[in-house]
Amino acid sequence: MSTPSTPTPIDDDPLGRERAHLSSSRAALRAMREDVESLDISDVTANWVNAQILGRQIEDRIRALADLSDTPLFFGRLDYLHAPGAERAEGAEGERPRPEAADQKLYIGRRHVHDEDGDPMVIDWRAPVSQPFYRASKKDPMDVGLRRRFGYTGGDLTAYEDEHLSDPEEGARTSRLLQQEIERPRVGPMRDIVATIQPEQDEIVRSGLGGTVCVQGGPGTGKTAVGLHRVAYLLYAHRERLARTGTLVIGPNRSFLHYIEQVLPALGELSVRQATVDDLVAHVEVRGADDADAAVVKGDARMAEVVRRAVYAHVTLPTEPVVVVRGSRRWRVPAYELEEMVRELLDRDIRYGAAREALPQRIAHAVLVQMERSGEAPDDRVQDAVARNSAVKAAVKAVWPPVDPAKLVLRLLTDTEFLAEHAAGILTEEEQKTIRWAKPVRSVKSARWSAADAVLIDEATDVVERTPSLGHVVLDEAQDLSPMQYRAVGRRCTTGSATVLGDLAQGTTPWATRGWAEALGHLGKPDAVIEELTAGFRVPTDVITYASRLLPHIAPGLTPVASVRENPGFFELRPVSDPAEVVAACEELLRHEGSTGLIAADTRIPVLAEALAAAGIPALSPGEETTHDTRLTLVPASLAKGLEYDYVVLDDPRAIVTAEPDERTGLRRLYVTLTRAVSGLTVTHTSPLPDQLGV
Repeated sequence: MSTPSTPTPIDDDPLGRERAHLSSSRAALRAMREDVESLDISDVTANWVNAQILGRQIEDRIRALADLSDTPLFFGRLDYLHAPGAERAEGAEGERPRPEAADQKLYIGRRHVHDEDGDPMVIDWRAPVSQPFYRASKKDPMDVGLRRRFGYTGGDLTAYEDEHLSDPEEGARTSRLLQQEIERPRVGPMRDIVATIQPEQDEIVRSGLGGTVCVQGGPGTGKTAVGLHRVAYLLYAHRERLARTGTLVIGPNRSFLHYIEQVLPALGELSVRQATVDDLVAHVEVRGADDADAAVVKGDARMAEVVRRAVYAHVTLPTEPVVVVRGSRRWRVPAYELEEMVRELLDRDIRYGAAREALPQRIAHAVLVQMERSGEAPDDRVQDAVARNSAVKAAVKAVWPPVDPAKLVLRLLTDTEFLAEHAAGILTEEEQKTIRWAKPVRSVKSARWSAADAVLIDEATDVVERTPSLGHVVLDEAQDLSPMQYRAVGRRCTTGSATVLGDLAQGTTPWATRGWAEALGHLGKPDAVIEELTAGFRVPTDVITYASRLLPHIAPGLTPVASVRENPGFFELRPVSDPAEVVAACEELLRHEGSTGLIAADTRIPVLAEALAAAGIPALSPGEETTHDTRLTLVPASLAKGLEYDYVVLDDPRAIVTAEPDERTGLRRLYVTLTRAVSGLTVTHTSPLPDQLGV
């Protein structure tokens, strides 16, 4: 590795030349931004609406061209042995290294930067020509002679490290800069990992838009980062298509979404929506909660058929003809013909609402056929008028009435006979009793809906009217979803693809998925490719080894994570007698650089908050941004999933286990909390540790 020393002429100073290129690249990026800021659209917009749309597009472009001073503009360099082929060099935004250039040094960074002549100064990490930075090796150098990694302090370039891939004399070695970047203390939200993407991660990131990928990854394997970077890659490779169809990242809770929200903007992607499953199905206000048994039944995929039956039960076969009066003429559509129309629509299995809209047109068409037979020449306007005739509208309302999804689900949950009729042969009597509300409810607004109820309403809504589909959906912490929640997410990408991220060992809900094949079936993506990440980059060796003692009890057969960290990390088991000693452990860890999380069973949070306050230590809540002055976050165990801290104090593991409804769920929750530390973990305990953590 090279580091700065005494000043030398820039021609003899490789680090000085790299710094000069960084300075020139930043200047070029500023010029690109200024060019966009100076655009005058007053003469190119036909109307106010177009002006607003174009104005927003320009604003987004300006934001995407922002130069983040503390973020490296480029992090690597590739020296190709030959000019990259045009088909390999082609990228987005006109990003094409010129094959005729004598110097084949390509700088790899977060976004494309070009000079005033259009020549690239920094190549986007997503361009095909950048791929060897992540995948080239001694065995397969991919025509790369030298790969250079850069080290930064803040936004200042301070070091570089070279790997001569075409030199047979140079042996393989671990990159110190890569290890330092992986192990760098973290303060604030999650960062991107473009400088440290590994070959197996890059393969997933660059997989095509057409297929769905499911990533099983243990703690610290980078599955969340892989999913987010895949979104960034797909937006780069298929920008026009995804601009039309949209992209969505789904996380388990708001704290998690806040933690990851800066990753995509740092990569220049500003258009990706983020939401929880609860956000997607927010048709009613959720004010209640189910017990575990009721939630499991409501989340069972069988409920989809119960809901479908209940919706279509509103259709009744006609017994009376429809008589349409137009002027002095009366046109009669007999009941048997109406019945044929209704049965044909039912057999087509189209959405309830779409069929209801089609029925008056079918009736009107039958009337027009009679008109033509009588010598008239009606056109489409006549058919539309007949479809709007009061007699036709009355017949449709009687045969195919409108359905309010929330009212339908309310009736299922409160009307014993209605539920029994439509759950017959699907749910047992005991299961029906489990989900029925004990007290009657007067209206949809007064009902205390649970999260599982909202998913049922979303299912009913989709039976009535098709849910719009997006081009790509990323589903993180997917192992905790119920089958009905998978269906709700799947509806949002029926015509698109998905990236499913999760860890079966971290499933902490009573309805947690038992296997990815089953989950992907509920999602509507049974042909998805399942990839497994087992190399741990974030959790220290000693910590993940200790936590993996739980795997035989919570996920038998799952491959343990193997830490590739050179630094084994800090790990300690510490018996304590009171909360003050837990606070003392936090104070010790706060002496180190980086963030600290104090994780405890939810019921222990008030006691620990009081102890921290008494000691004068400020504590944040999950999702609040750490700063250099406030670096301790007090985390309920139920919210720890997906979060990371440099150091963690884990309070009373047995309390975390016993807080859950069953032992397996409790041990899975413990596994999650044990694996949130990036550099060090102190486990404090007043009661004996769970037996499953024994040798």
